[in-house]
Amino acid sequence: MDLENQKRVKEFTEEYGAENIVILLGAAEGESAGLAAETVTAGDPTFAGPLAGVQLGLRVYHICEPEVKAEVDPGVYEEQISMMEMVLDIDSIVDEMKSIRDQYCKF
Repeated sequence: MDLENQKRVKEFTEEYGAENIVILLGAAEGESAGLAAETVTAGDPTFAGPLAGVQLGLRVYHICEPEVKAEVDPGVYEEQISMMEMVLDIDSIVDEMKSIRDQYCKF
């Protein structure tokens, strides 16, 4: 997650409260999604950005997770996301997101 996005997440969390924030990711690999998820839950693991050492504990999901997919209009999902599902390792992404939530999410 780039430094500007870290800054935005931190500012929104300060303004609206962590309990009111959900982060939705769309990374193409489980590892990169996991790194971004860890950043908004446990803090920037590279210690380079605004979230270095900041444990927000935010809820974080990937757009391809079943519980998120169920909340999206099926037509929009089909048009915008379904093609990517064919090339992504969804199981790996879901496992990574669940692991991060189980370890770090407070809400």
